[in-house]
Amino acid sequence: MAKEPRNHGKHWGDGDVRQLRKLADENTPTRVIGIKLGRTEDAVYQKASEEGIPLTPTNQSPYNRRK
Repeated sequence: MAKEPRNHGKHWGDGDVRQLRKLADENTPTRVIGIKLGRTEDAVYQKASEEGIPLTPTNQSPYNRRK
């Protein structure tokens, strides 16, 4: 059986949403966002959709790295 994330079933706080927005703006992969927030990838996708936060990658490397 898979281990549940630490925030499983808990409501999203304002700080969680701010961090989600910041990580999405930084082009962080969704899986990494989920790990940092203690949520599943599906939960991240759902909350981003509800809040209107785009998770599509921009034309830049993740974590603000330059080639």
